[in-house]
Amino acid sequence: MPGLVYFSSKSGNTQRFVARLGADASRIPVEEGAGFPVPDKPFVLICPTYADGEGRGAVPKQVIHFLNDPARRARLTGVIGTGNRNFGATYALAGRIISQKCKVPLLYTFELAGTETDIARVRAGLETLGRKTCSTVP
Repeated sequence: MPGLVYFSSKSGNTQRFVARLGADASRIPVEEGAGFPVPDKPFVLICPTYADGEGRGAVPKQVIHFLNDPARRARLTGVIGTGNRNFGATYALAGRIISQKCKVPLLYTFELAGTETDIARVRAGLETLGRKTCSTVP
């Protein structure tokens, strides 16, 4: 399974989702200036959206700073976006933006802290992705 890196605000929705996945994951800190995780293998990024009504500010600044490092960005294999469907067109916008800018697939989107179905689908998808990125597994 690829590594997981995620950002979660103080609301903790994304952190609760990641905890329910039961996978090892590194968190991009909420506090600016705190040290970033250093992925040592390919990873999937889980990122919530924090946009205004026009879509500005969708990708959290900490995530932008994390991805500005070429070595970290080179290990990014996909992104999972999250958000609140009440915000219409900006739902999971951060995932779409990261996917386009970093040229990686948007693997999945879920709302708030996700459902049990979301957890099952993401687990299955990460296992499949892990098999595809490992040349020793048929």
